[in-house]
Amino acid sequence: MSRSRVLAVTWLFLGWAAVAAAKDFALVSNKTNHVEAVSMAELVKIGKGQTEHWADGKAVSLVMRDPASPEMRLVLEKVYGVSKEEVVALISAANHARVNHPAIVVMDSDEAVVKKVESSPGAVGLVDVYAITGGVTVLKVGGKLPLEPGYALHGN
Repeated sequence: MSRSRVLAVTWLFLGWAAVAAAKDFALVSNKTNHVEAVSMAELVKIGKGQTEHWADGKAVSLVMRDPASPEMRLVLEKVYGVSKEEVVALISAANHARVNHPAIVVMDSDEAVVKKVESSPGAVGLVDVYAITGGVTVLKVGGKLPLEPGYALHGN
C-alpha cells in the first residue's frame, strides 16, 4: 500500500472518530407532559433536582445515562459545569429527599432512557438524537430543536 493511501485511510478513520465523539443530545419528554420547551436555566435546575413539579403538578424526573460515561461529557460541560464525581454526588443528594419519585434516574443506554421516559409521566430525558423514537416528544432547549444552528446541546 502506498504511503499516500495509508495517510488517506488514517485521516478517514480520524475523521470518523471525531464525528463519533461529537454527539448531539436531545431533551425528550413523556408524551403526557404539557411542556414544549425549556430554557437552558430551567434544564440546569431540572438536572440539579431543583425543579420538583411541572406547572400541571406532575413530579419532574430527569432520566439520563451514567454521568461517568464518556458519552456524557457534553452534558457535564453544558448542563452541570462540574466534574463527573460532583455530578454523581449531586444526583445522590437530589434523590435523598425524593425516595418515592427520584429527581434523577440513571440508565445504562439511550434506549433505556427513552423507554423510561415513555413510561414515566413527568419525566424528561437526555439522549443522543439518534435514539429518539415516536414514543417521546422532543423539547426545545433555549428556543431551538436539536440540529438547529445555535442549539445548546450540540456536540463539537
